[in-house]
Amino acid sequence: MRAEVCLEVSAEAPARADQAPPASRRSLSPSRASDFQQCPLLYRFRTVDKLPEPPSEAAVRGTLVHSALEHLFDLPADQRTREAAEALLPQRWEQLQVDEPDVAALFEESEAERRWLASAAALVRTWFTLEDPTRLEPAEREMRVETELDSGLLLRGIIDRVDIAPNGLVRVVDYKTGRSPGEGFEGKALFQMRFYALAVWRLKGVVPALLQLVYLGDGVVLRLQPTEDELLATERKLEAISAAVEHARETGDWRPRKSRLCGWCAHQAICPAWGGTPPPLPGSAAEAPAGDDREGGAPA
Repeated sequence: MRAEVCLEVSAEAPARADQAPPASRRSLSPSRASDFQQCPLLYRFRTVDKLPEPPSEAAVRGTLVHSALEHLFDLPADQRTREAAEALLPQRWEQLQVDEPDVAALFEESEAERRWLASAAALVRTWFTLEDPTRLEPAEREMRVETELDSGLLLRGIIDRVDIAPNGLVRVVDYKTGRSPGEGFEGKALFQMRFYALAVWRLKGVVPALLQLVYLGDGVVLRLQPTEDELLATERKLEAISAAVEHARETGDWRPRKSRLCGWCAHQAICPAWGGTPPPLPGSAAEAPAGDDREGGAPA
């Protein structure tokens, strides 16, 4: 049941996933902030140049599993079984191919597609060992958040699930279809969750009581109880990232940053760190918005 705290998005939020803020407005999502920290040139390719990236099996599987878990809660509680969730996968896959036609060419052979769907089903089965959907009534699913900081920086993102306890405590839940990060490497994932917590806090004046990352690749759940001090530190970090992005826009200095994640990048052929040549900057590069929050690149 919903508690007194309401987390519906305000009427000022965009109605569609492809809508963006005015071009001159500074904005950040968790994905784009992560891109810039990982590699400023990757941020440029995705946000300024808007270069296409071919769909990968891992990324599309993540989208499919997220969709199945979202729509499972359309069913009455006693019907939210593992079998029902697995049955949703082929249905949601058909719809995904309608919504995003480029993913339809992902498989040339039906057997490869069958194995891929089986791997998605395995992730769903893992989720049932971690949470019981018959005991959950999410307040929000695929919740779009958009809030402006005092500086004018717009925070934008999509939260997988928000639960509200009868006493009004808020839990923010995010599904990851990859494996959990090794010890000492949780920072990137927790930064994303603190971003969401900050957005909820600024929107509704409520600090979430719990942030929960559910890793379906290995059945690990990471939990964090955020504090106001942590969220204020996250806000300062986002302001610093935004300032660095603006400096790169003004100077045209989008430096590549080599890392082990380069192996997942779709743009190595045009990256100077790998002997390539980037395309000329678009004429409107200084005004390009930060874009929506959707996972891209390496599988989560």
